Amino acid sequence: MKETDLYLPIKRFLESRGRSVKGEVADCDVVAVAEGEEPVVVELKLHLNLDLLLQGVDRLAVAGLVYLAVPSSCAVLRTRRARALKLLRMLGLGLLAVAGERVEVLLDPGPYVGPRRSGSRRARVLGEFSRRVGDPTAGGVDRRRGWVTAYRQRALAIAVHLRDHGPTRAREVAAAVGDDRARVLLYRDVFGWFTRVSTGVYALSARGARELPEWSAVS
Repeated sequence: MKETDLYLPIKRFLESRGRSVKGEVADCDVVAVAEGEEPVVVELKLHLNLDLLLQGVDRLAVAGLVYLAVPSSCAVLRTRRARALKLLRMLGLGLLAVAGERVEVLLDPGPYVGPRRSGSRRARVLGEFSRRVGDPTAGGVDRRRGWVTAYRQRALAIAVHLRDHGPTRAREVAAAVGDDRARVLLYRDVFGWFTRVSTGVYALSARGARELPEWSAVS
């Protein structure tokens, strides 16, 4: 498929809405005009990528109604449609999906809308920042490998105590590491580092003993 394959379906779609349509007008892929109405500009691309977004934003200086047009089979529409539409809505751009001769309006252009602040997400970020000890995780680390979060740091402190002191009552662990919720971490055992040897008594698991040196080195 070529970008020009998108042109005729888009042209017919806009003409069906009562507009006169021409291609490649002063750097704009498609311009549609109707008397007394805001002109429409459409930029055509085979992929919804940064180049297309930049073109769309640039065309907002020409017209208040700017659409981006891509094939409906575009990878971004299959995997990240909701996030792509959110971004385009914020930028004030519209989006058309072309499948053969069919054109679907996924989003109409609108005014620029900045991101809404989330009090809960802001609190979560600042809370994690304040609880984390030092700066153990470099920005950009693959999250699938795991981050040294404040929660993991608390679990590491407990694991180190169990390694050094052997099986210990949960309340004694909490007092030793200065974490009054250590019992919750021991019970939940998110990382598989602890094992309960009797009621209220925990020890370091085989997995904990194996992984502790690796995580201690980066914490």
